[in-house]
Amino acid sequence: MNIVVLVKQVPDTGAERILSGEDHTLDREGAELVLDEINERAAEEALTLKETVGAAVTVVSMGPDSALEAVRKVLAMGADRGIHICDGRLRGADVVSTARVLAAAVRTVADVDLVFTGDATTDGQAGAVPAVVADLLGLPQLTHVRELEVEAGRVRAERETESGGATLDAPLPALVSVTEKINEPRYPSFKGIMAAKRKPVATVDLDDLFPDADGTEFLVTRTRVEEAVPRAARAAGIRVTDDGSAGRHLVDYLMAQKLV
Repeated sequence: MNIVVLVKQVPDTGAERILSGEDHTLDREGAELVLDEINERAAEEALTLKETVGAAVTVVSMGPDSALEAVRKVLAMGADRGIHICDGRLRGADVVSTARVLAAAVRTVADVDLVFTGDATTDGQAGAVPAVVADLLGLPQLTHVRELEVEAGRVRAERETESGGATLDAPLPALVSVTEKINEPRYPSFKGIMAAKRKPVATVDLDDLFPDADGTEFLVTRTRVEEAVPRAARAAGIRVTDDGSAGRHLVDYLMAQKLV
């Protein structure tokens, strides 16, 4: 069995994030970057299958030079090889362009049985990339998965969203996107970290993935942020001391704010 895991390096959610003054995209150079937690869970599910059915796991990430750290972390967890898509022309890529590039990278892996992703990254939170990748690859998609079973050439999953749950079943090959409830990812061991340095990682760009393109058809992003301003500082609240008239003060305030 051959498995591909799609991962992304994102700014740490616990750190301050700022926008670039040039194009109002997220300033990644000044941010503390980490492997997205949901991608760790996708990798863990792939590695669990590797241990139970003997699969080979390839980790794929699109991003600048620093994204290689995300690939290396998954290799340290136990993946076998990596593909790092690094091309300055992909800066600010939208959902469709990102999915096209990732799908092209998946096609370079022979006889893929499963593609694992997280359901949404913490930086963009579009939640659409897995579905677009599945569509481009012509694969059935099992999304928002919290429990998974692979057996006899089929994948069966329990899907959970805000509106409820469902049981999904599909033949392999297929794409699976997982939620935070799927598992608890392992920590890379010292032995795994050392071994990851010797595992193969192919670095590719747009010319490698789209050798027949003439450079005019690949539109990296279809949207542009014209202006961005900092969020206004939070104003101090109003404290009401209850001397028997607190209710009247509250009503007056709500009426003044046109909330009632």
